[in-house]
Amino acid sequence: MNTQRRRFLLRSGCVLGAGLTSIPWVRPSRAADVIDIVMKGTPGGARVWFRPKGLLIQPGQTVRWINQDPGNSHTATAYHPSLFGKAQRIPDHAQPWDSGFLLPGESFSVILTTPGIYDYYCLPHEHAGMVGRIIVGQPEPRGWQTREDAQNGLPAVALQAFPSVELIMKQGIVD
Repeated sequence: MNTQRRRFLLRSGCVLGAGLTSIPWVRPSRAADVIDIVMKGTPGGARVWFRPKGLLIQPGQTVRWINQDPGNSHTATAYHPSLFGKAQRIPDHAQPWDSGFLLPGESFSVILTTPGIYDYYCLPHEHAGMVGRIIVGQPEPRGWQTREDAQNGLPAVALQAFPSVELIMKQGIVD
């Protein structure tokens, strides 16, 4: 193979490789990666959601919620008794979070380090089923999900909207 052809093939492979690493589902996630969750809604606000609503990440990864809904403010709020008296639906030793109201175009980030299942919701839209679930590492076998009080005070529409742990573990991302 001549030198020019070899250089062309090497350059082509590097360009292809660089392109593949920019596609999130091809590249394995690293703790340094920031994972975005978008907050959206239909015009007029009839439907609102987090996308993705189910996510598997590694301990130490940053999750960033971005409000891309031009007609609504939203929150990303962990289910925890210290935040509005909700049932605890995050690991026992994890820090709860509340973004406060995010206006369109604003964002909020947390770094999740404790393995387990984290459920969260949008404060003004929980009754519309605007909830999400993040699994960090492996779900703990005897975590909050085994407690009877974990469903106390949650609207039925919210409980039905959470993607299953099994589906998130299988797919990694659930929209």
